Amino acid sequence: MKILYVTTISSTINAFLIPHIKILIEEGHNVDLAFNNDNGVKQELIELGCKVYEVPFQRSPLKLDNLIAYKKIRRIIFEGKYDLVHTHTPIASAIVRLVCRKLNNIRVFYTAHGFHFYRGAPILNWLVYYPIEKILAKYTDVLITINKEDYLRAKKSFKAGQIKYVPGVGLDIKKFNEIIVDKAAKRKELSIPNSAFMILSVGELNKNKNHETVIRAIAKLNNPNIYYLICGVGKLENKLHALVKDLGLEKQVKLIGYRTDIAEICKASDIFCFPSYREGLSVALMEAMAVGLPIVCSNIRGNVDLIKSGKGGFLVNPNDIDGYAEAISKLIKNKELCIEFGKYNIEAVKKYNLDVITDAMKKIYKQAYDNRGI
Repeated sequence: MKILYVTTISSTINAFLIPHIKILIEEGHNVDLAFNNDNGVKQELIELGCKVYEVPFQRSPLKLDNLIAYKKIRRIIFEGKYDLVHTHTPIASAIVRLVCRKLNNIRVFYTAHGFHFYRGAPILNWLVYYPIEKILAKYTDVLITINKEDYLRAKKSFKAGQIKYVPGVGLDIKKFNEIIVDKAAKRKELSIPNSAFMILSVGELNKNKNHETVIRAIAKLNNPNIYYLICGVGKLENKLHALVKDLGLEKQVKLIGYRTDIAEICKASDIFCFPSYREGLSVALMEAMAVGLPIVCSNIRGNVDLIKSGKGGFLVNPNDIDGYAEAISKLIKNKELCIEFGKYNIEAVKKYNLDVITDAMKKIYKQAYDNRGI
């Protein structure tokens, strides 16, 4: 099989999809890659023998570069004589399916990592993205959804060849189990007192990740022993720094940028906060679960698949500052509850282990091949 993997940006493959590509290659398939090279290509992919095509996909559907991307990916698919195109992320996937809509000799798989339309989404999202996905579904041989809300909506409303539910991209839980951290030393490195109650969030500094809500909740608690670390970069960095200063939290709230030691920081933390407005099925949240952290997160699609309120943590409305403050306060006051929630999450996250997900993907590929004579 000759397969083309397509994402809007290279970061998506680098962060989440290398294990999936490895398995396809191990099973004898040839895999090439196409994306907007926003953050380089991991050497591992080159060593696997993947041919890389740079295509100027843009996240915004209104960017003119997407017309150039359409022409370029069309040429790549036509000249590459691929048997299968597996596409991820909305813009790249829309363009790929438009290109392939009349090509009967190429199969199209689309993994939706969280539709932009969802329960509670802005009406503009529904007006723009829902009709596009509904129309393009009929040019999709296999539509793969990663959370239950998207799966149920797709089954009800879309006419793809097959609609499958695979819970996420998978997490290498063993890697997290093997990491040993000197908690006191790690905190010292991060300039966090060993006796502090340390809260962690991981995610891009943008409106969707909603870090402001947790910052304001910490201000309400007025407890100088609470420290809040945010790992990530993004366009709201200056705004968040200004908010921290306005609230007088410079000593307690630290924006520490992009990190490659998230697992170690998780193991040095006491709880994990995740106040996003929109998620598909968050790997960052799974990572926190894997190390046994109690969770305080937004009551939204995807998060509700992972966290059971009152068992692994607390689910709170994304805008409910008082709700976050109350949930954090409960965990600060009850160490046994933190331990109980953490143990529950360690067990709950096992069904999202990488081996489970890749086995599910193997079955989907095999079934599609058998049914369609690939």
